[in-house]
Amino acid sequence: MEQYKSEFIEFMVDCQVLKFGDFVTKSGRKTPFFINTGFYRTGSQLRRLGQYYARAISEKYGTDFDVLFGPAYKGIPLSVTTAAAISELYGNDVGYCSNRKEVKDHGDKGILLGSPIKDGDKVVIIEDVTTAGTSIQETLPIIKAQGDVNVIGMVVSVDRMERGQGVRSALCEIRENYGIETTAIVTMADVVEHLYNKPYKGHVILDDTIKAAIDAYYEQYGAQF
Repeated sequence: MEQYKSEFIEFMVDCQVLKFGDFVTKSGRKTPFFINTGFYRTGSQLRRLGQYYARAISEKYGTDFDVLFGPAYKGIPLSVTTAAAISELYGNDVGYCSNRKEVKDHGDKGILLGSPIKDGDKVVIIEDVTTAGTSIQETLPIIKAQGDVNVIGMVVSVDRMERGQGVRSALCEIRENYGIETTAIVTMADVVEHLYNKPYKGHVILDDTIKAAIDAYYEQYGAQF
């Protein structure tokens, strides 16, 4: 595993973004692990997060694209900090863009904020975590409505590696249904590999009990890649 992936897993733990226990996802699944990017709350945390996203994007798609689109609401700060990181790390000045939940009818009008999207633009979508893959159904029409746009990819922080609407993973379904390449900074397999029965800052975060709960969860919801 690349060093930046290991660092990112520990970064999530330090920020209390990655937790283990009993949770319920937005899709209604009971899960022994939870990723909540709302716990990135400081400037230094957001700066590092943007750098991790930028690294994952660069490795998968390069940086020769025009706009980084972050769906409201959590995608807004993700698009801003990652666009800044791409400029800082790679010298490419890509635009950031997000949608509004409600159309604004005065001042800076319309459904979008940030960089406009126009014909011929190459766009990368950035999200926090995709569990069932439902958000792309709302996001893609908004982007496509702006013109003849090429959505070249989608990046999330963690691939939960579970079924989307069918038996395939949510990210795999997005590739198959929409023709969009997908990637993640890390997968849950990476998380388990790095943390299972390995002390971090003096204690084991992912022990045998949690590992058994994760295995049982994947027995029920694991994707067939």
